[in-house]
Amino acid sequence: MTDYPFVPSDVALYRRTLSDADTLLDSATWDDLLLPDYSAQLARETSIFGQQELHRRLHVEEDASAAAVRVRALVADDGLRTRLTSASTGLRQADREISETVFGAPLPVTPRWVPVLGWLPWAFLVSVGLALGMNWLWMWLVTLALFLSLCGIQAGYHDAVQEWTSILNAMQQMLRAHGLLAQIDDPATAPLRDDGAEASRLNRGLGRSLLAYLPGARDYADWMFLENVRHYFRSREVVREHIDFLRSSFARVAALEADLALARHLSQAPAFCWAEQGDEVALDDVVHPLLADAAALTFGMARQGVFISGQNGIGKSTLLRTIGLNLITARAFGFCYATRAVTPLQPVYTSMQNDDAMDNGESFYMAELRRGQELLAVAAQRRAIFLIDEIFRGTNYLESVSAAGAVLHTLAQQGRVVVASHHLVLASLLADSLRPWCVSREDGRWQLKPGLLQATNGIALLTARGFDSAITTKADRIHAWLSDYMAHPAEKSLTLG
Repeated sequence: MTDYPFVPSDVALYRRTLSDADTLLDSATWDDLLLPDYSAQLARETSIFGQQELHRRLHVEEDASAAAVRVRALVADDGLRTRLTSASTGLRQADREISETVFGAPLPVTPRWVPVLGWLPWAFLVSVGLALGMNWLWMWLVTLALFLSLCGIQAGYHDAVQEWTSILNAMQQMLRAHGLLAQIDDPATAPLRDDGAEASRLNRGLGRSLLAYLPGARDYADWMFLENVRHYFRSREVVREHIDFLRSSFARVAALEADLALARHLSQAPAFCWAEQGDEVALDDVVHPLLADAAALTFGMARQGVFISGQNGIGKSTLLRTIGLNLITARAFGFCYATRAVTPLQPVYTSMQNDDAMDNGESFYMAELRRGQELLAVAAQRRAIFLIDEIFRGTNYLESVSAAGAVLHTLAQQGRVVVASHHLVLASLLADSLRPWCVSREDGRWQLKPGLLQATNGIALLTARGFDSAITTKADRIHAWLSDYMAHPAEKSLTLG
């Protein structure tokens, strides 16, 4: 089965319709941590219902322990997963998201003139018979008027009927899956079993008449008897009357399919563990799920934050993304891609991929400043973990270090900061808030050890990348002069606290 390709805005509608403000992930963090790609990986073989529930869990603040228990049971039972997947396969035939219809503004009340649609086609047929029998001119005019009325109604409601048909199809697939899942006797389906029969009855109540399913009869019934328009109003009224049940059914069916998606994903994951809740951060042999053959690394952080240094290209940004993604999956789903994990249930915010905004004339540095202000505003409101990669690169060295030191120190006083930077002097400025760690590769293994980078490789990479030796020689001379220029010790040390 080929799944319908829903756009991100459709997937996000369920969460936004419930509460647009209630989110622990802003758009910058979402993109920085590659969560669009990760969500797509989770959503394989999953309908729009499950996709929307997974998206909601990633964003909202709620206890993931109950869902983790359900997912654990599904991971351990291949046969149950197969049965539940088979019963919910119809959900993937839905080509329209319906959360906005189900949870959004109430549907309009049916107009009072709708009953007229039932006798209008018969009036037309009678007028045709009388016109043919009597051959009266005025009767032919009545027949023409009735015919034009039928055509006008059909044309006027064509788009609305087509859109509603797509919505109704998705809604009926949801109710059908509800009924089928309720027939499976397992704790996983317990939330659906009490009213599974009601879901099946409502599904039938939203269907069309038998005439619409006869070969060749559907078009005739629609154009001659306005069956599609009448069904549009009739089924819309049924939805209005049962909206509370539909909302409950949507939430439960989407939750079960999201659990199935997570269980299917974990059953294929090379390594994962169920996260423990604690104040520290401890990730043993942690990896990034989007990286094939990713090298495992152990990361720990107590109440004090971490300053990460390392050579160019060693993987500092990848490490930040690995930490961030695992902290989010622990909060949202209860698991990490590690052999052991202890994590706090705190939101994660990042500053990693600030770009020029040509549409509004915002420079790179201005984008960095805006993001810095956003992080400070978050820190003033709640405890959070901030992952920052090379903040304030868009200005000169001295101003970059000065601005970065001030912002990082303030963030570290209000939350926890993990920052990766080539500005090693920041480690000294922030020694009261951040512990220095250095990422390196030894014997082909990725390692993280206490301390600062000792041997930089920025100039050495000039040669490795094919620059002329004269360029490298000049770069070495300039580096030596700058190092001597910056090495004059100050009479007093600078304290930021």
